[in-house]
Amino acid sequence: MFARAVATAALIAVGAPAIAAETSWPNYQEADFTVKSYAFKSGESLPEAKIHYRTLGTIKRDGNGDIANAVLLLQGNTGTSANWLRPSLADELFKPGQPFDASQYFIVMPDALGRGGSSKPSDGLRAKFPHYRYHDMVDLQHRLVTDGLGIKHLRLVLGSSLGCMHTWMWGETYPDMMDGIVGLSCQPVEISGRNRILRRASAEAIRHDPDYMDGNYDKPPAHWIYSAAGQSVLTESPRVIQEEAPTRAAADALYDKRVEALRKRDANDQLYAIESIGDYSPETDLDKIKAKAMLINDSEDFADPPTLGTVERALTKVKDGRYVLIPPSAETHGHFTHYYARVWKPYLIEFMKSLGPSKAAAR
Repeated sequence: MFARAVATAALIAVGAPAIAAETSWPNYQEADFTVKSYAFKSGESLPEAKIHYRTLGTIKRDGNGDIANAVLLLQGNTGTSANWLRPSLADELFKPGQPFDASQYFIVMPDALGRGGSSKPSDGLRAKFPHYRYHDMVDLQHRLVTDGLGIKHLRLVLGSSLGCMHTWMWGETYPDMMDGIVGLSCQPVEISGRNRILRRASAEAIRHDPDYMDGNYDKPPAHWIYSAAGQSVLTESPRVIQEEAPTRAAADALYDKRVEALRKRDANDQLYAIESIGDYSPETDLDKIKAKAMLINDSEDFADPPTLGTVERALTKVKDGRYVLIPPSAETHGHFTHYYARVWKPYLIEFMKSLGPSKAAAR
């Protein structure tokens, strides 16, 4: 069934709302999961591949003793799994009576490979770090969930932006492992057209920075950040940018602020993150998805423009898929609408009700 409710990620996104993460949620924990002698799809390897993760909530088990209420949340391209602890997400999702009430669900939030506390080039290997791709990232997430946490079945996989793309791959690669998948701010098709060109340009700006030195730089490359700061505004709603920068002086100040934020980013980490998308092409295998699926996009999302028809085309291959396109409003933020759960939470609540009893108990 395909239903539609009318209602590129910037590659270096620095305009996301600030994190004021609360860590007093029930049973909140942070830890690392390590895979020894990890072999990447490229043929490269690491003696240890580490995935940092956060969990919170209440484990409930079925008659077989298996975890029956796990939810996997996958982050966007920047930041860490702490993104999910922003008040605009956590307060709307984890509090009592909310869709992922922490007294009812066990919530797993990994740092994506290449980010946060997970293994990444800036840990020391720099340009010698393996050239990871999305399949490696999803494989390590899966190993964390199954080998690290002992979870055999997930109630839901939900991801935003980068995590949204990973969500489709989870549904295809592990079709019997979840009841539902929900993606926020992406398209289930190969990255091409304007999105691909912008990503390629961002990667080349780093690689051709005079200070990059093939990734073995003595000082942080400083030239690429000027174009990246300009591209960063593309992911936000034009209305929000105009409200924040209504004059030339305000616009210049906003640009300068984003340049300064980018100075703190590691160039190798950024380049690897941009190029990791090279194997993302889920459309061919969408018919392998058995879980119920929902995609929620913002109609002002520059990275995922709704006028292309690519989402409608792709979702005809999903057996039980729904597409929600949110219209502009005073509460939307373009690509960054995924950070504001109040906007899309009503669709999530409806979707969760449609899942019926968890299949975990029947396994």
